[in-house]
Amino acid sequence: MKIKALRGMPNGELQDELLKLRREQFNLRMQAATGQAARADQPCKVRKDIARIKTILRERFNSDVTERAK
Repeated sequence: MKIKALRGMPNGELQDELLKLRREQFNLRMQAATGQAARADQPCKVRKDIARIKTILRERFNSDVTERAK
């Protein structure tokens, strides 16, 4: 996913997307274990998308905490 599209999403949608990607990551891991892996690059893309979403959520959390402390 593009970072601009992710930054435009509200927190609830990001949480839903994160859950969806974690399920996909699990399914890809199971496919690889059973020898059914279709595309070798897919796990890397999913992992990077998960990291992007977690980074955005963490940035938003930190900015909220900083604003409350002022």
